[in-house]
Amino acid sequence: MVQLKRFVGNPILAPIENSPWESRAVFNPGALLKDNIIHILYRGIARNDKYYISQLGHAYSDDGFHFTRTQKQPVLEPKEAYDKWSIEDPRIMTIDKEIYVTYVAINVPVPTPKKLSYTALASTKDFLNFQRLGVITAREDIDDRDTVLFPEKFGNDYIMLHRPQQITLNGKYQEFESGLPSRIWLTRSSSLTQWNMGSPLLKPEYLWESSKIGIGPPPLKTEKGWLLIYHGVDKNYVYRIGLALLDLQDPTIVIRRLPYPVLEPKENYETTGDFPNVVFPCGAVIREGKLFVYYGGADKVCAVATAGLEEVLDSLLTSG
Repeated sequence: MVQLKRFVGNPILAPIENSPWESRAVFNPGALLKDNIIHILYRGIARNDKYYISQLGHAYSDDGFHFTRTQKQPVLEPKEAYDKWSIEDPRIMTIDKEIYVTYVAINVPVPTPKKLSYTALASTKDFLNFQRLGVITAREDIDDRDTVLFPEKFGNDYIMLHRPQQITLNGKYQEFESGLPSRIWLTRSSSLTQWNMGSPLLKPEYLWESSKIGIGPPPLKTEKGWLLIYHGVDKNYVYRIGLALLDLQDPTIVIRRLPYPVLEPKENYETTGDFPNVVFPCGAVIREGKLFVYYGGADKVCAVATAGLEEVLDSLLTSG
């Protein structure tokens, strides 16, 4: 059984006591390897913010473990009508040499009962300045988050993975239209900003992910297939990390999927926080044959865990 190995120096980022915007929590970092430097964008929340507004900060590392914040201010703040109450859970990908960021956009106060969230897209060249491209999920009446884009086109099409949900009368989430536990969907488009709903790709299969699943980082291209890192949630709201492998030419084909999680909450920084018992992956890179997975611990801190890429692929192909 392959397992991700936690960095002994975790957490890699923690709240800053006197910061006006990241004193309560920093978590759920997206990641990108560029020019041998690993960049992360992460959520920050102020201690006394009763609305739990998230903003994004930037940090970088030359070894993947020790990170330096670039500035004391957030690099992407709530501003537009669609994200004015929170910017959450960034994922970073490069398409045609351009850097894009998908993020969860909240347009009402976060504590609002039965609120809906959407996915927005932005581009950047330096992780400090961003061009907002607007909301890209298809419907305003559907909660649609955990969204990533494949880092290359398939013919003339872009491909998106996302998780459309609806809210039931008792305030719980279930999959759009089906009433089933929420699944990961796949859709295609010739435009980065105009998408339809698509169709389901992966559904919960095991007890540790029986409540819902959602995509983590953007897919990683390997010689064996597209490596998917996703989160699964059980009936007790424990978040774990799972792996799957998609076909390189046709990503609607699931080649293999591990029946067990490769990381689950265990350490104090994963079991105790604003949302306990959570390991939530938003970023991953492959560097020198090693897989780095960046995740939020208990909605409080940023952490990283690693595994050999060949070990991961071998386990998927033999145990999946």
